[in-house]
Order: sequence, then C-alpha cells, then structure tokens
Amino acid sequence: MGFSIPVRSVRVKAMTKILERINLPSDLKTLSESELIQLAAEIREQMVTVISRNGGHLASSLGVVELTLALHRVFNSPQDKIIWDVGHQSYAHKILTGRKEKFNTIRQYGGISGFPVRSENLYDAFGAGHSGTSISAALGIALARDMNKEDYHVVAIIGDGSLTSGMSFEAINHAGHLGTKLIVVLNDNGMSISPSVGALSRLLSQVKINSRYTRARKKMKGFFAACHLENPPGYGAGVLKPVSRVWSSPALSGKRWVLNT
Repeated sequence: MGFSIPVRSVRVKAMTKILERINLPSDLKTLSESELIQLAAEIREQMVTVISRNGGHLASSLGVVELTLALHRVFNSPQDKIIWDVGHQSYAHKILTGRKEKFNTIRQYGGISGFPVRSENLYDAFGAGHSGTSISAALGIALARDMNKEDYHVVAIIGDGSLTSGMSFEAINHAGHLGTKLIVVLNDNGMSISPSVGALSRLLSQVKINSRYTRARKKMKGFFAACHLENPPGYGAGVLKPVSRVWSSPALSGKRWVLNT
C-alpha cells in the first residue's frame, strides 16, 4: 500500500519485544521500519508457538504478516473496514487488534475463533468461514456507506485461489458496473489448498512477468521509497491517490480489477 516492509529473517530479541507495546492498530503508526521488521518476526513466532499446539491455518497467516501490518498502518480501522476472505489469513489481524493476550485460546472451547467474528471484536468487519465472499461483502458495506453519506475506506483482501469462485466474479462485475469506491487487494501467492491451476492462474502469472507491469511496479516502488516510513503518522490517506493513478495508467489498462480504488 503506502509503503513496503521487507521480508527478512530476524532474530527476535527477548528483552525488547515490540509486540508488548502494540495493543491496537493505531500503535503501528509510530514504529520505524526496523521495528516493523522485528514486529513481523515476533508475530510469526507467536503464531507458530500457538498454532503448533492448537492447530489451525498456519501457512496462510504466516504469508500475510507484512500485508496485515501495512493495511493496519495505512488505513484507520475500525472506521475503515478491512475484510479478509475466508479468514484463514486473519491471525496477525487478531493479534494486532487487541487479542494478543487471548491468542493462545484460538480454536479452543471458550477461546477466540479461528475466523473473523463480528461479535468477537469491533475490528472484524465481516464474518465468514468460506472463500469468495470478501468482494461481495465489501461492495455491500461500501454501498451502505454511500447511502448513509459516510466517508471511510472499504478494503477486501482476497487470494488468487478464492478469486476463481463464482461469487468473486459476480462481485467484481457488479462493483465495476456501479463504480463504487472500493479497494480490492489481490494476494497472489500461487496457492489455494494446493498450488493454483487453471486459466486464471496462468493469466496472473503472465501479468506478473509482463514488461509493462514490471515497469509500473518499479515506478510504484520508487514512489513508496519516497514516502519514507519516518514521515509523520497519518500520511497514509494521501498515499492512496497516487497509487490509484498508477494502477489506472494506460500501462495497466484492462487490469484495473486487481486494485480498483
């Protein structure tokens, strides 16, 4: 989104836990890049420790730690609505939204759920236990926002595996027709339950190696580098407009459905 967090191997320092200082997503906005990198390692450590004992969807959540940090740093949840498809990737989200002390109870009787649950936490904007629902739910929330003349962002995060569902295509078609202000983040990791196959998977692979896409991606990285993490907190909303312009450029025409703002 408005910045990138390098994925690096980090030895977690036992004496200086960044996670101990994080109670809500707003606490992320004052962290430096090095602190964010350490925090990502600490979150992964907690997830591995707990899920190895309780069971759960570990790989999908390990893969979106940096994405979760970026979303919660750039957007102002719970006012801005962040909607996770399926919920398998929501473990880091739960840790960052006031549930780190209860995370050891995940998927246990009387503990927190393994999926987003609206009644469990204000930051869970939508509850789902099946794939392909996030874009449709986000569109409904965005339409309700517009009808009530409110002003906030609605963000759906969906993987390339879930994107193949009929409900996802229906929602994309509907959203494109209405032109509603909506952000869809495609987490293309080449995996669903097993490695992704089929025509859509091939298309996404072709997009990623397309020279026009790689040039646009390089420009975006340069822009993000200019928005240094040490900038004052709260700059995130201003970052979204230039990002929208890049994704709407002629170089990416025909692929705006990947991120439509």
